[in-house]
Amino acid sequence: MSAPATYDVVGVGNSLVDVIAHAEDHFIESEGLVKGSMTLIESDRALSLYHAMGSAVEMSGGSAANTMCGVASFGGKAAYIGKVADDDLGLVFAHDLRAVGVTFRPGRPEGEMRTGRCLILVSPDAQRTMNTYLGMSSWLHPGDLDTDVIADAHVTYLEGYLFDRPEAKEAFRTAARAAHGAGRMVSLTLSDSFCVDRHRDDFRGLVRDDVDVLFGNADELRSLYEVDSLDEAVAAVRRDCRLAAITDGKDGSLIVSGDEVLRVAAEPVAKVVDTTGAGDLYAAGFLHGLTHGRPLPECGRLGSIAAAEVISHVGPRPLVELRRLVTF
Repeated sequence: MSAPATYDVVGVGNSLVDVIAHAEDHFIESEGLVKGSMTLIESDRALSLYHAMGSAVEMSGGSAANTMCGVASFGGKAAYIGKVADDDLGLVFAHDLRAVGVTFRPGRPEGEMRTGRCLILVSPDAQRTMNTYLGMSSWLHPGDLDTDVIADAHVTYLEGYLFDRPEAKEAFRTAARAAHGAGRMVSLTLSDSFCVDRHRDDFRGLVRDDVDVLFGNADELRSLYEVDSLDEAVAAVRRDCRLAAITDGKDGSLIVSGDEVLRVAAEPVAKVVDTTGAGDLYAAGFLHGLTHGRPLPECGRLGSIAAAEVISHVGPRPLVELRRLVTF
């Protein structure tokens, strides 16, 4: 049996500041963007799109960081590892995490590179089109990891968006070794079909060899296993991973555990305003339940509650304390 842990979850991911604006479909088309997707952009494109977006809301984001804020909002103990520059946005990012009770362990700065940012266009149907300048965040390497914190967390949560550069891939494997060496669990979020398409073989190897809990949506899982139906994808992930939580939009989520497949209903929402962060917050609720010994259906329900809260407003993090929305 592993020793008691200081943290419920530690996240490892891209440290970004989100810039969120509403946009009509014709604007998205005129900028040559693919609606509903995530595209990596360079600094010049980030600057030009930022000026074209018009009025926007700026707030700290990053997928795994959003999840850790959700864990903290439920009353859990969360930590986060990621890289920011020593600039204004880097200071804001660190402040926003610590302000909600998340322990932040930043990696070392790299030269003159700036803190990353994600430009998010929310269309009238609440779909988000993301354009991401990774900046400093993508340069995370094994030396940036606080392995003592990883060993002191029940679950290490790895963000698929970060899985690009060779150094980041090795950081994932280093984190997994540190977690498993301490008798802890490792979780991965597939993040986006874009990521799956780029890293399918590596992701499948990671899921098979190092991941205990997998998060993704139905499209990402189908892409991971290159199958047409969700049933086929579920059958495939069952062979590779002991536990998977797969979101399926308004149809809720599927929890795959051994031979058991549980369907969890989505929580009702009066109006879907912005789907940014829905998967991140679902993972937060699920992991909060899992690390507190709740049954799997209840873990899924907590995920649905958190996702419903975040899609009811603009922005990827809760506006109310999630612990107030649930009773055990």
